[in-house]
Amino acid sequence: MRCCCHCCVRFESIFEVGPISKPRSSPYDIRSLCCNGGLQPKLKPADRRFWIVLSRFWSRWHSTLWIVKPATVIDWHRRGFRWYWTWNVRHGQSGRPRVAKETRELIRTLSRDNVGWGAPRIHSELLKLGIEISEASVSKYMVRHSKPPSQTWRTFLNNHVTQLVSIDFFTVPTALFQVLFVFIVIHHDRRRLVHFNVTDHPTAEWTARQIVEAFPFESAPKYLLRDRDGIYGDAFRQQVSVMNLKEVLSAPRSPWQRAYVERVIGSIRRECLDHVIVLDEEGLRRVLASYVSYYHRRRLHLSLDKDSPDPRPVQSVGEIVAIPEVGGLHHRYERHAA
Repeated sequence: MRCCCHCCVRFESIFEVGPISKPRSSPYDIRSLCCNGGLQPKLKPADRRFWIVLSRFWSRWHSTLWIVKPATVIDWHRRGFRWYWTWNVRHGQSGRPRVAKETRELIRTLSRDNVGWGAPRIHSELLKLGIEISEASVSKYMVRHSKPPSQTWRTFLNNHVTQLVSIDFFTVPTALFQVLFVFIVIHHDRRRLVHFNVTDHPTAEWTARQIVEAFPFESAPKYLLRDRDGIYGDAFRQQVSVMNLKEVLSAPRSPWQRAYVERVIGSIRRECLDHVIVLDEEGLRRVLASYVSYYHRRRLHLSLDKDSPDPRPVQSVGEIVAIPEVGGLHHRYERHAA
């Protein structure tokens, strides 16, 4: 059946050919466009001359005629672009150079260690290290955090360690089977034993006085870590409040929550008190004073980069001499000029 629209009649009269046809697989042809869309293509004289010349040399030109949308042409161009560069890469003409494995690992390390850093900050650090790389590549190789960035507990504690102190009691038996109570205050920064004292009958008032002696003249830190012992009564809490100290209580039966003070108590027992028999309060004070002096000036701590609370200088010249400490329980070693 012939099309009855004027558009198709005009095309047939121009080229003197039969009705325009195309393969059944083609989505568009001139007839369907004219009849269904109601649009008549407007041909200029130059267009007519082009198609007349083409029909003279190629009588079956209309069998391969396609009418497509602009979006289809754009899609063809993009596919061609991908195919072109894929062919170039496969034939040895690579595009952007690969990022070295060491650089990729460094980017991931910086991203893991500094969770608050973005691509611009990491890119700046790499430039300072002499590594030339684009910011887009840095963003590509960064570690993706599943949750919002958060500092680690170690970082949090290191930032507050100068404002933390812990207190605790421990008991020492005497030669006459009495029980003496030792009260200690340790500053988390450099692990210094700020204060200690001995009593045979601790009370809240006595403990409050020890806090005043440990931090005179408004030198108290911000946080005070302790357990829930009943010895810290109303008098103690009132004194702590006056000094603007914020008490932080550990959970019941959870000594690991006060690891610093528990560890120093263990060190005092293992390195000193387990090797002596205490006679009375004064004798215990003298022994503890000797150990605390050794602890601050000579004892090395792994957590302080193998240094003492009062930093020791490195000596490399002279003869090594052993000097007894704590009655000979320990020794310190120094170099003396020959």
